[in-house]
Amino acid sequence: MNVIETKLPGVILLEPDVYEDSRGFFLETWNRKRYEEAGIRETFVQDNVSFSQKGILRGLHFQHPQSQGKLVQALSGEVWDVAVDVRTDSPNFRQWIGEVLSGQNHKQMYIPPGFAHGFCVTSETALFAYKCTDFYNSATEHGILWNDPDLGIDWPVEKPLLSAKDADCPRLKDLPPSSLPHFRKAVGDG
Repeated sequence: MNVIETKLPGVILLEPDVYEDSRGFFLETWNRKRYEEAGIRETFVQDNVSFSQKGILRGLHFQHPQSQGKLVQALSGEVWDVAVDVRTDSPNFRQWIGEVLSGQNHKQMYIPPGFAHGFCVTSETALFAYKCTDFYNSATEHGILWNDPDLGIDWPVEKPLLSAKDADCPRLKDLPPSSLPHFRKAVGDG
């Protein structure tokens, strides 16, 4: 497995070993020992899968308190996946990273607690999987406007298809400070 550190400490790209032949392919999407060696020492408690059509954008979502780390990947199709550091006292606050994840490249992205997450489908459809380090809790879920000008995320779509909830998210600067995680606290979340 190839492990790639990103410009945002803690956000890791993973390229699992893929074994292909004339019948198809095999890859390991999770192995606790191997992923711990890669720096992911979290315990995952919930797996989710979403199916979306081209142009759908989901995000930017995070939970606080009860922050979730996520190991994400596209099982089929292609998405542009984004992580944003929303930890108020982090040296990387408001910085983001984007990466193409697809059923073809098999890349995974690990997004630690304290980051907002979103993705946009760039293929006709996409099947997207998440492993989460804490349970979903609607009472602690928050969202940030996908095109917040203070973040300047370079999304691959100008007019995405959004849920009503995502279309109504505030800008990061308009969120109450109590809804944002802190760097020191998020590092120990898990």
